[in-house]
Amino acid sequence: MAEKLTNREKLQIKPVPMTSQDPLVRRQNINEVPLGYTEQEAMAEAVRCLFCKNPPCMKGCPVSVDIPGFIALVAEGKFHEAAVRIKQTNILPAVCGRVCPQEEQCEAHCMVAKSHKSTDMSVKIGRLERFVADWDRKHNPVHKPVEVKKTGKRVAVVGAGPAGLTVAGDLALLGHQVTIYEALHRAGGVLVYGIPEFRLPKEIVDYEVDGLRALGVEIKFNVAIGKSKSIADLFDEGYDAVFVGTGAGLPMFKKIPGENYLGVYSANEYLTRANLMNAYGFPHESDTPILRGRNVVTFGGGNVAMDSARTALRLGAETSTILYRRSEAEMPARIEEIHHAKEEGIEFRLLQDAIEILGDEEGWVTGCKCLKMELGEPDASGRRRPVPIQGSEFVIPADVVVVAIGNGPNPIVTQTTPELSTNKWGNIVADPETAKTTMRGVWAGGDIVLGAATVILAMGEGRRAAQSIHEYLTTGVW
Repeated sequence: MAEKLTNREKLQIKPVPMTSQDPLVRRQNINEVPLGYTEQEAMAEAVRCLFCKNPPCMKGCPVSVDIPGFIALVAEGKFHEAAVRIKQTNILPAVCGRVCPQEEQCEAHCMVAKSHKSTDMSVKIGRLERFVADWDRKHNPVHKPVEVKKTGKRVAVVGAGPAGLTVAGDLALLGHQVTIYEALHRAGGVLVYGIPEFRLPKEIVDYEVDGLRALGVEIKFNVAIGKSKSIADLFDEGYDAVFVGTGAGLPMFKKIPGENYLGVYSANEYLTRANLMNAYGFPHESDTPILRGRNVVTFGGGNVAMDSARTALRLGAETSTILYRRSEAEMPARIEEIHHAKEEGIEFRLLQDAIEILGDEEGWVTGCKCLKMELGEPDASGRRRPVPIQGSEFVIPADVVVVAIGNGPNPIVTQTTPELSTNKWGNIVADPETAKTTMRGVWAGGDIVLGAATVILAMGEGRRAAQSIHEYLTTGVW
């Protein structure tokens, strides 16, 4: 079919939509919202690809997936072969197909999108990647062990998030013995504690982590490097190199009055309780409690804020409100996540900001005192600065408040490793090309370097670090 269509004809084909759960149904459960493509839908979408000789879409992919190559295989119905092609550079395709901002990366560079001057018309690369990964997982549920020639070199990876998992996979394929040290009891980092089940089912993360085990990667849980043992201890134990990928797990607050009231959560705690610790099932299926507020207000406009507000609905909130001090145009959340939140009935209070959290005499949250805002000149982020409108104070009721305005780097490793230089925000300083830190034999990548970024950017950092580590282990040159 792909050979019979000219590029002009392909450009007339509209993207294949992906079906989703009905909003009124899904806000009552934690099952995944988008339902994915069928085989026929995937092949129909793949045919839209122009198969460019110099594919610009690959320039937008931080891990350099062979996008035209795998899409051509999908168009031919060769789904397993497509999965093999993707996994040559991306060890987490089912994850990336769900949570990567494709509309800002690969799909933004798509020639179909450029021809139409709209990313809405791009080839749906993310959906196709998700389909391929899901199809292959269904038809090959058990990973086959992979035999590689061993080098005898040992590498410790600190943190089992996207960057750490990527480093581990790449180095294992190169023959190095890799051990991941994870502070939590489950691998995945933000994939398991931060992103909700309705956006990323945890069985998918577990499956892709099992793929690393098939490569010989060992994962040790409940070990907090910087507390249980130090970076120096790892070298004393015989590791030849260390990669630090501890993420950005330190929550930020607004530093306004009332943030110490009962019922105020950081988004990290709120989502970790709900996702990693399954507070949805408390008290019958889980030992982790969570406040199920009637009126929940979330501060912020990113994906984490959307996740928090939508989680509140699934925990039984009567109203779930996003409070954001800029307009929708400045929201950093993905368009798809904003769309899903609106469909589910999340209330968006834009150009409004909390200046105080109110509480009762027993210390429980009762509401938020807010100010209306207007947009001024752009600030350092490039977005227009919100300016308070004096005299516009008002109060909205709330019995739970979730603060989702960003995260900082976890300082546990850096506080116990003075050889690692950090910047003024506490992020580890690392070479952007090699991920080398200021400590010999130590690399770092992901959010601990970038600040709170995306899964795929962390994975891109992991790939560059793995190549640099491999060169160091094989040449001894720092």
